[in-house]
Amino acid sequence: MTGKHEALMKTEIKTPLAFRRYPSTTALQCFETAARHLSFTNAALEMHMTQSAISKQVAQLEEMLNLSLFYRTPHRISLTPAGRTYYLEVLDILKHIETATTDLMSNSDNSELLKVVAHPTFCSRWLMPALNGFGQAYPLLNLDIKGLTGPFFVEDQNVDIAFLYGDGIWGGMESIKLFDEYNVAVCHPEYLIEKSPCTNHIDNCTLLQLSSRPSAWYEYFKQQNISIDGTFVGPRFDAFHTTISAALLGYGIALVPLRLVAPELQSGALVTAWHYAAKGRGAYYLSYPLSLGSSHKIKAVLEWISAYLETSNEQERDLGFIW
Repeated sequence: MTGKHEALMKTEIKTPLAFRRYPSTTALQCFETAARHLSFTNAALEMHMTQSAISKQVAQLEEMLNLSLFYRTPHRISLTPAGRTYYLEVLDILKHIETATTDLMSNSDNSELLKVVAHPTFCSRWLMPALNGFGQAYPLLNLDIKGLTGPFFVEDQNVDIAFLYGDGIWGGMESIKLFDEYNVAVCHPEYLIEKSPCTNHIDNCTLLQLSSRPSAWYEYFKQQNISIDGTFVGPRFDAFHTTISAALLGYGIALVPLRLVAPELQSGALVTAWHYAAKGRGAYYLSYPLSLGSSHKIKAVLEWISAYLETSNEQERDLGFIW
């Protein structure tokens, strides 16, 4: 190999590894704090730095970016369009750094983080009781549970386990069916006495509606071969949680999954307006990424949930609904 060829190869190897300039975390924190307060003075107080030090960090950041992030006047500062855009990006970056650092500090060398997502009402009313005692049984698995407020897309989620409602088909995920959904009509005991609802005449009843399932009441009665007007009329709520709360307060009759109100039915806090459970269109599933199928933490959750299901299935059968 000639000296010329050796020099060329060295150049080709070196180029991808060329040093890139990135702003320091301190500079980003100074900019974020100043942008949030729209004041270098208040930013300095929060950061425990001098005003000139904050201003210098921001100026150096602007010089590196070759952009003005703030409009400056003698009495105030304000974000430029570029500054507003950059502020949102920096906010997200700092949040990720904080989360990663907190996660690392909160776990011992031998522990793992178990990241779980679930629909909020299902999470609070079924999953939390189901996972009671899990931490004591598996002390090296630290739960990180987040509520799912919209559709589930695996590419948007950093998740180990997802508890989802649907048809069981999510790309890149293995899904195990937990149980079908059966919806029951429930209300406060006094509401039942006062209104005396019957399926042939519901004009004196208030049907609590769920925004995401506008035809739920219609389907409930249709499954029983009952034709009733007014099934779409009533106050609307954005989640099962608020619908259940409204029923507990005597607002009307709620149509909700049996599993989510089993404790209230057993205690008598809620009663059924009609003793029928309508089968929902979907079911509840435990899902996890295919790549994690053989991992210890997935196996631990599967065993734990399987044992809990045996108990909860017995409780549901004891309620004795007509399917």
